[in-house]
Amino acid sequence: MPSADTEASTVVAATSPVPDSDSRLTPGGPGYRRMSFALFLAGVATFALLYSTQALLPLISSGFAVSASAASWTVAAATGGLALFVLPMSALSERFGRRTVMTASLVVAVSLGVLVPFAPSLGALVALRFLQGAALAGLPASATAYLAEEVRPKALVTAIGLFVAGNSVGGMSGRVITGWVAQEWGWRVAVGVIGLIAVGCAIAFRLLLPAPKHFTPGSLRPRVLARTVRDHLANPLLCRLYAIGALFMTVFGGVYTVIGYRLTEAPFSLPQGIIGSIFLVYLVGTVSASTAGRLVGRLGRRGALYLAGGTTAAGLVVSLADSLPLVLLGLVLITAGFFAGHAVASSAVSKTATTGRAQASALYQSAYYIGSSTGSTVGAMAFHAGGWAGTVGVGVLAVAGVVTITVLGSRAARTQRALAPIGPSGA
Repeated sequence: MPSADTEASTVVAATSPVPDSDSRLTPGGPGYRRMSFALFLAGVATFALLYSTQALLPLISSGFAVSASAASWTVAAATGGLALFVLPMSALSERFGRRTVMTASLVVAVSLGVLVPFAPSLGALVALRFLQGAALAGLPASATAYLAEEVRPKALVTAIGLFVAGNSVGGMSGRVITGWVAQEWGWRVAVGVIGLIAVGCAIAFRLLLPAPKHFTPGSLRPRVLARTVRDHLANPLLCRLYAIGALFMTVFGGVYTVIGYRLTEAPFSLPQGIIGSIFLVYLVGTVSASTAGRLVGRLGRRGALYLAGGTTAAGLVVSLADSLPLVLLGLVLITAGFFAGHAVASSAVSKTATTGRAQASALYQSAYYIGSSTGSTVGAMAFHAGGWAGTVGVGVLAVAGVVTITVLGSRAARTQRALAPIGPSGA
């Protein structure tokens, strides 16, 4: 859509302002900061709750006398619940509004978070975590759909990058806080503290998020929903983006589910508090996600994905060393690559889908969290079978999948340009 202030009539004086008919939010405009901070807090709450047990898996294994693979289900159940329910929740957001669904999701999720510390068994803990993940399903797809509707297209990648940055801060702070709290008072108190922090984020989110001005209610009819989903799945570009999100998250889920076990063993033998502090490398993800817009501007979408995949792969290889500084460097590279790739892919979904944006985003989130669950379980199994090298092997295969899919996208784009030079380009 051409900007209203890019041209001026020769009849109009140069000093006369040209009105801008686009009322959507833009950086520096009214409401943009409130919106950005509100969704940043929503991202903090979502990731802090979703991965609240990940840094505590060695303690949970010890407390319930179970293996790493069994304890990893406290992470996989939460991400699996989100993956299963994100599409139905996105349909509710099409009918009842993005802000309403996001608020309800946070309320239910933080309420369950208060119950998690009192789980009497691993089975009960896994069940509560599944329900918590299902409740959080209303947030990711609704948030990106809200941004696609309320923010100008040129600012969309940056806005979604800030939301993803909130994810990284939530993931980091949740793990760091639980690590130190658990070292003193145990894992139950640690997850309780995260629940209370999420309550504060949920309240602030509801108070700050501007009311939507460009939302149009859709239909809840199953036939309409099925047709929308079918149309999205018939779009080759969207399918490639879904697969890229799943594969990036397979790497990330596997690495951060297993890293605590590796660092408690020789030659590192680190205490729980220090292991939790390792997750401060999430700050790198905050930066890489928030700068994804500039990265796409310089390299293009596919160039940014190549760089993100290469950075992630380099981190996996470096992390194989039995040296703590090199392991940390590896985690920095993995985190930077993952969050950049995720921000690029998720914003591309929102730009590509012109209708049914919530469903398009929901399908991405579903694939993304299926990747998380797969990475958590397969990564733990690979660690049990072959140590850290096994987990790295799973990650390298996933990154190879990202690169392959991006190459296929490049070829598809060249073919599309050759057949229809004036048409929209693929990615």
